[in-house]
Amino acid sequence: MNSLSRKIGYWASLSMALIFIIWLFSYIVITLTSPIFYWINFQDYLLYVQNNNQFFQYVAKFFMLLFGPFFVVLLNSFYEVVPDGKKVLVRLGIFFGLAFAILSSLHYFVQLSSVRMNILKGTTDGLEHFIQANPYSISTSIDMLGWTLFLGISSAFMAPAFVGGKIQLTIRYAFMANAVSCLMAGIGYLFRIDIMTFFFINIGVGGSILTMAIASSMLFRNQGRFISD
Repeated sequence: MNSLSRKIGYWASLSMALIFIIWLFSYIVITLTSPIFYWINFQDYLLYVQNNNQFFQYVAKFFMLLFGPFFVVLLNSFYEVVPDGKKVLVRLGIFFGLAFAILSSLHYFVQLSSVRMNILKGTTDGLEHFIQANPYSISTSIDMLGWTLFLGISSAFMAPAFVGGKIQLTIRYAFMANAVSCLMAGIGYLFRIDIMTFFFINIGVGGSILTMAIASSMLFRNQGRFISD
């Protein structure tokens, strides 16, 4: 494995782990400093936004916007690591991972740009169909399609590509757990089982991806000391 691929994989995996840690910190701060919001109607949401600081909401969304691109970068670095007979699995994982990254990044960019700016300007007609807080908005459905279907399929293809030592098996099982969590979260979302969706997206996917990212950084680190080209 060449030095550049190893460096890219190492820093991409560390960046993904950091993104999830920042997201978790932001989520905790939001929970401690603001009342829990349950979607009822758009007017209640506007009052919630006006009466509660949204800084950490935007911090969390900004870093999740970055997560998709880093995920695709990491998958491409895995292509250099796995045995030749497994590369086709990683290639398929990259294709579905790219679909996830596009949908997820599109969603979060819409939240940070048009949704935020229209709320600040007071032009809110029809905006309820695009805000993340509405669990059945168009934008939220697009985001859930990425996080449940495409991330799940990508993880399902990636899992069997890893064989060998403890770190490789940790990555394998983390991808497997993530694939299952994505599937279960998608079922929960489609059938409006909110507790099921919450658990598998936040605990299942979050824990699996964080485990995979940390193990991946160790894998690339163990490829050898970084050398100057």
